[in-house]
Amino acid sequence: MRQLRWIGLVVALWMPAAFAYTTGGEPLLNPQNRPWEPAAPGVQTPLWPEGMKIAAPAYPGPEVWGTGKGQIANQPVTVVEHVSRPTMTVYPAKGKNTGAALVVFPGGGYRILAIDLEGTEVCDWITTKGVTCVVVKYRVPGSGPYWNDECNCRRDPTEPMALQDAQRAISLLRARAATYGVDPHKVGVIGFSAGGRMVADTSNHLKRSYKPVDEADTQSVRPDFAIAMYPGHLWTEPGLTLDNGVKISPDAPPTLIIQAENDPTDDVRESLTYFLALKKADIPTEMHIYAKGGHAFGLRPTENPITRWPALAETWMRTIGVLSPETKP
Repeated sequence: MRQLRWIGLVVALWMPAAFAYTTGGEPLLNPQNRPWEPAAPGVQTPLWPEGMKIAAPAYPGPEVWGTGKGQIANQPVTVVEHVSRPTMTVYPAKGKNTGAALVVFPGGGYRILAIDLEGTEVCDWITTKGVTCVVVKYRVPGSGPYWNDECNCRRDPTEPMALQDAQRAISLLRARAATYGVDPHKVGVIGFSAGGRMVADTSNHLKRSYKPVDEADTQSVRPDFAIAMYPGHLWTEPGLTLDNGVKISPDAPPTLIIQAENDPTDDVRESLTYFLALKKADIPTEMHIYAKGGHAFGLRPTENPITRWPALAETWMRTIGVLSPETKP
């Protein structure tokens, strides 16, 4: 059970374990031996200055992407592997711009990135609500706490690469707020599975995890609101004990947590533990646990009630003032 908790989305995508643990990736049906590029209207930009030396993933290699062997809601998932030069892709708000922005951390067990299921498909939804959307293609594999089969143990990176990339994306977005039509005080984060742990990290590690590199790093790294979707890497035994790597900040932002009780990969106690820790610190927190839904459902519609979580999230964003109240007829 412990090992399954750390593998995250990789299990949902049916990754052969031996291959994954030794290379940090999975076999792809149609590998594209080049860095992933977004389709229009997304505009991708590097997170770090060109030529700047940054820490390398646990298993360095050329970036590759393609279709994973498994499916979610009867649809394939686009997987990105071996990211060593992270980026952010900005999707502009559609219709009336609210000024709000949502920074997206795809899941993948800190091994791969489910770049469409838990990345670009989030932007397909939230941009129609007048919110600018930013997908972070962060470094993998081994950029955050992950389960290593070679030692049958959890390992943490020497440098918190995923957190560094997340904080850098938030800083860059705020520095370019005028260009993107974003209110720098309405910048939120959403993450799935391992990306949910990144939500917790960005919410509670309010000091920059790297040395400033330019003017963008004068901006705050604290998100103004946070959504953790079936988060992993937060709970440890006995009981409902929060992982030692997360220390709840009294200045953590309002948080929404959503998970399915029958999640076979990230135990529901991941969400319960984080919720209780936030409440103990008096952080405004809302949690919704659904009976069914499994893991890695993203935004793809199914017969389960949990599939309607985006509407719930919209309502929550209205209650905290990120979105305007709905106009009654």
